[in-house]
Amino acid sequence: MKENQEFNLVATAASGLEALVGKELRDLGIECTVENGRARFKGTMETIAKTNLWLRTADRVKIVVGEFDAFTFDELFESVKALPWEDFLPLDAQFPVAGKSIKSTLYSTPDCQAITKKAIVNRLREYYHRPASVPLAETGALFQLEVALLKDHVMVTLDTTGPSLFKRGYRLEKGGAPLKENMAAALVMLTNWRKDRPFYDPVCGSGTLCIEAAMIGHNIAPGFNREFACEKWDWFKPEIFASARNETEEAADYDIVLDITGSDINGKIIEIARRNAEEIGLGDSIVFKQQAMKDFHTDKEYGVIVANPPYGERLGEEEEVRQLYREMSQVFKPLTTWSKYIITSDLLFEEFYGAKATKKRKLYNGALRTDLFQYWGTRPPRQPRVETTEA
Repeated sequence: MKENQEFNLVATAASGLEALVGKELRDLGIECTVENGRARFKGTMETIAKTNLWLRTADRVKIVVGEFDAFTFDELFESVKALPWEDFLPLDAQFPVAGKSIKSTLYSTPDCQAITKKAIVNRLREYYHRPASVPLAETGALFQLEVALLKDHVMVTLDTTGPSLFKRGYRLEKGGAPLKENMAAALVMLTNWRKDRPFYDPVCGSGTLCIEAAMIGHNIAPGFNREFACEKWDWFKPEIFASARNETEEAADYDIVLDITGSDINGKIIEIARRNAEEIGLGDSIVFKQQAMKDFHTDKEYGVIVANPPYGERLGEEEEVRQLYREMSQVFKPLTTWSKYIITSDLLFEEFYGAKATKKRKLYNGALRTDLFQYWGTRPPRQPRVETTEA
């Protein structure tokens, strides 16, 4: 593989988060186009390292090995076999093939997977001069492939990430209904919070929202504490990730003082939240305390509240959860300068909260349809512009 080889890449994302992934890529200086469930872009090995380390809201970064239309299994076989697999897969590569087929003539996903695998095996056998009677060893590094069909269009991808990007490496323990780290980062990024404002999560559980906010505030790359599948590939130069990690270290701002607080009625889960924050070195950046929702009050202004309360179908009884919504309303009402963001799958949330949201946004927490109810606070007064006159 050439050092400056350009790849077609995709960053996959949960439904509703694609635009955020696109914004993140552009903020990294990478041109992209946003589609359903993904953002497309081009780049080198450096781009692969950079995006795996920095993307907060994506699921995975994948190389698009090839794309084509296929209406028969023969077409699928020949088109897959025509791709340059020897550029990606060494002779001992482990290369399982995942698959999905939506609204396509070739609707049998297991058959599509088997034919894709067979085509790759044939190509590698011919290239490496291996007889058909001897199976490929598949004892080396993992190259996770996927064949995805949508309306007869086939995309064959190679995953560079490994375990999904939401696995940041800091969550030692979690509560009964955790929010994935990339969804938590997305919720923070969808608010109007800035690092000079207070941030509060009144039902913080194991602390994920607060930790993701602190990582954003300190400009800490979400992937700095983990490894990626492509680091084990023989053609992916190790110095590329070493250099990219050095850049993330230099970019982090540990000196800034943040005002981030998380509370929960459950003292045991608060201890877990503290341990999770300490694991990633943010123990001093976040205050965690055991406190019931109804006991929260503050004299601070222009802060942001982000809450992921228990959904009725998820942890507690429905009536208990709706009582929590009523308490939220009473506690939050005096905080006119604060913006509040509450994610829940209860479509009747506004009725029990007692106020219509300024704006709603549909998001998927895993397979569960949820809404982000947004209640915007008053804006801080504009600072008067100081006119300077030249002598």
